[in-house]
Amino acid sequence: MKNKLVAEFFGTFWLVFGGCGSAVLSAGFLTQIDGNPIHLGIGFVGVALAFGLTVLTMAYAIGHISGCHLNPAVTVGLAVGGRHPWSEVGGYVVAQVIGGIAGAGVLYLIASGKTGFSTADGFASNGYADHSPGEYSMIACLVAEVVLTFFFLLIILGATDKRAPAGLAPIAIGLGLTLIHLIGIPVTNLSVNPARSTGPALFVGGWAIQQLWLFWLAPIVGGALAGIVYPLFAGKDDK
Repeated sequence: MKNKLVAEFFGTFWLVFGGCGSAVLSAGFLTQIDGNPIHLGIGFVGVALAFGLTVLTMAYAIGHISGCHLNPAVTVGLAVGGRHPWSEVGGYVVAQVIGGIAGAGVLYLIASGKTGFSTADGFASNGYADHSPGEYSMIACLVAEVVLTFFFLLIILGATDKRAPAGLAPIAIGLGLTLIHLIGIPVTNLSVNPARSTGPALFVGGWAIQQLWLFWLAPIVGGALAGIVYPLFAGKDDK
């Protein structure tokens, strides 16, 4: 169990540092050539790909140790679906949240080394209404997070089913996370992961902490629903 928790800590650290780091450090990067401003940022597409790559790489690195959940909603969804013991859920969630906070902490140390840095720019935090990138309402953001987490868990449950092609699950899961980021970044900055949301929010404080409840509730509801629905139409993976 200790090895599993350490793996989840490092995996979630990498997800937050890599995914949120791409948003904070690279998404809108500007430089100058001959006095002319040049935009070299990776934008939404780059950030979406970065999040997908963090999960893809960690799935191969630690999947054989802990299952590479990196996300309380994934852990709960797998437990509801009978794929993970409930006795380990609490430990996994604590390790994931600590890993997410640590990843955000290292990112803060790096990002704050630039003149003019401020967490007032959001620091890749998730938000709704005035703090949604596209100013989407709370209800719209809630629905988006539930639905996108639901489908993310369906991808995970299907790709890791014993009847699925062996060895390809990390690719499907990584690309699935990339896709839902392409959909959801303009709406909430995309969470589908309470640990990912908690890390940056603690450094932003204020509104980010006040709105954090949605990014715990919606992903866990979406994950749990997938854990219920998948076995109903796919059957048990031991058949």
